[in-house]
Amino acid sequence: MRIKRETVLSIALVTPSILAIAVFVYGFIGWTARVSLSQWKGLLPDYTWAGLENYKFLFSDPRFHIDIRNTLTFTVIFVAGCLLLGLALAILLDQNIKGEGIFRSLYLFPMAISFIVTGVVWRWLMNPATGTRISGLNLLFNNLGLDFLISKWHTTPQWGIAFIAIPAIWQMSGYTMALYLGGLRAIPVELREAAQVDGANEIQIYRHIILPLLKPITLSAMIILGHISLKVFDLIVAVAGKQLPLDVPAIYMWQVTFDGYFFGRGAAIGILLLLSVAVLIIPYLIYTLRTEAEL
Repeated sequence: MRIKRETVLSIALVTPSILAIAVFVYGFIGWTARVSLSQWKGLLPDYTWAGLENYKFLFSDPRFHIDIRNTLTFTVIFVAGCLLLGLALAILLDQNIKGEGIFRSLYLFPMAISFIVTGVVWRWLMNPATGTRISGLNLLFNNLGLDFLISKWHTTPQWGIAFIAIPAIWQMSGYTMALYLGGLRAIPVELREAAQVDGANEIQIYRHIILPLLKPITLSAMIILGHISLKVFDLIVAVAGKQLPLDVPAIYMWQVTFDGYFFGRGAAIGILLLLSVAVLIIPYLIYTLRTEAEL
């Protein structure tokens, strides 16, 4: 009788959360999918069936092609930069240096602020102005005699989106460092000692022992960072505003939906963003569950 009462109580406690998720997550996803298949344009709802017309329009739209290219460029540079810098910082901190806690906190601090704050700060740091209006990093390079490093930053044709990845790397590399540092501390010291006894140097130890053991950490970091990059919005708007050369699907969705009132088309972009994130997350979840089951 007591077990039955505890079972009922447990179900009663989780039911509100299940209902909230069912309505406000999966229910709204379903509603967005339905809107994406409609002709809704304007403030008044219009659920007239349009099929895949909104999706066909997007894939034939030159602006959406620019969005995809910019997203891929941003993702590759952002993920690679965070992984490399985070791993380098983790290896340095793993050397038992003095003041490790202070350095670890400094590296993690950028993660505590939002992309909006990061964008506002880096908008000044990456000010493309020259001459009497020079400021930020360009002014620093000028004072140090490193004029060859002075750049137009995000206003550079073709590669402006690549420079937008710099503040994103600055913010999230500390998080990647924390993941790698945890992985490094979990590796048994006996493995390193055994390799040293066999005559392996530090480079060989990291190449053949440490880095292979860190592959699960790398995979997790790539999934997390990749999903962040696919839906980036606030950082770009804070740094450069809404410009076509720096356009991404999230900005396109905002303008189509709330500036142009093409709710059907905006919902289609939202569904495509959801599917792109799912392509990353679902295989990772399946891999994780299978790994845990084998253990």
